[in-house]
Amino acid sequence: MSTLTAYRDLFPICNSRLFLNHAAIASPSLRVVERMNACMVECAEQGARNESQWNQGLDKIRCDAAKLMGAKAEDIALVSNTSTGLSLIAAAFPWRTGDAVLVPVPDFPSNIHPWTNLGRLGVQVIPVPRREGRIDCRDFARALKPGVRMVTLSSVNYVNGAAADLEEIGAFCREKGLFFVVDAIQSLGALPVDVGRAGIHALAAGGHKWLLGPMGSAILYLNHDFRRLLHPPLVGWKSMQDSDEFSEKFQLRDDAAAFEPGTPAWATLFGLGAALELLAEIGTETVRSRIFARCDEFITGLQARDIKIHSPLGPPERSGILSFSPPGTPERVFQALRAQGVELSLRQGLLRISPHFYNSSRDVSTFFDTLATIL
Repeated sequence: MSTLTAYRDLFPICNSRLFLNHAAIASPSLRVVERMNACMVECAEQGARNESQWNQGLDKIRCDAAKLMGAKAEDIALVSNTSTGLSLIAAAFPWRTGDAVLVPVPDFPSNIHPWTNLGRLGVQVIPVPRREGRIDCRDFARALKPGVRMVTLSSVNYVNGAAADLEEIGAFCREKGLFFVVDAIQSLGALPVDVGRAGIHALAAGGHKWLLGPMGSAILYLNHDFRRLLHPPLVGWKSMQDSDEFSEKFQLRDDAAAFEPGTPAWATLFGLGAALELLAEIGTETVRSRIFARCDEFITGLQARDIKIHSPLGPPERSGILSFSPPGTPERVFQALRAQGVELSLRQGLLRISPHFYNSSRDVSTFFDTLATIL
């Protein structure tokens, strides 16, 4: 497509709603829908006669996912959601009684419960308090004690959008000999992520937010050396080498796909593939700059109206999330905006907007025109 504005036509929700809610459940593009429909129609008409081609399609998706984060395809597993990815990491790691993991709080439950669940194994969760959503290596250093083996965090705080400096925290983990696990669902697709440069050992990110993919799809990254320490807690026929031979010999795959135990959700994953192709076509830096440009316009408008912003506004802490306190009752303003066609979120008493690359300056103007009728 010749201009970025032409991509907007791929998102039919723009015809009926002002969609500013990509940090929740994004509305996928028509390319995603068409790819998923094509798979289901093919299956309905021909069964699984093209399964070998479908497998090749999954290989490409792993490659595209790897490119997005500076990884290798062999380090990528395709799973169903972020919670599954983090739970697989937690359950696969060789914990010892007395081990501990540093976990920022508050955080989205997906990055809390998989680690708390390890208490039955004698593993301790050490909470690391956030500072108005922020977290950095100084916070982890204060919480560090003997027995800690891992640091896990959300790359971006889901409430106010405070982004963690992954490279700084990764350097801290290297210095202290800690494994570094990241929930990247609020950054991957919106912000550049390089797992190698950041020293990330494992990462999970669902496809239904900034990646603009379907619900029920996710990417799991497992560093090669880290993966050698893990044993998949869920295994099946697809976890094995030469799985197409249906061998009863227990011989796990050498790559991250060993964490994919059974028949894939073909249509859903092909939808994720279409979403990854779209983002690659546009370019990571272009996507980020477009998101930040829209956020800058929202910031200018909110500040002009003396509306308090709770999100960090400067690098490296800013993200695609912008949260603010509206005048009056947040719940009332939230419901009134939604009633007039504006899609956003209410999180812990804050209104949260999260535009993507295809949102326009006109969307910003429409938002403030609508807000003016409510306040």
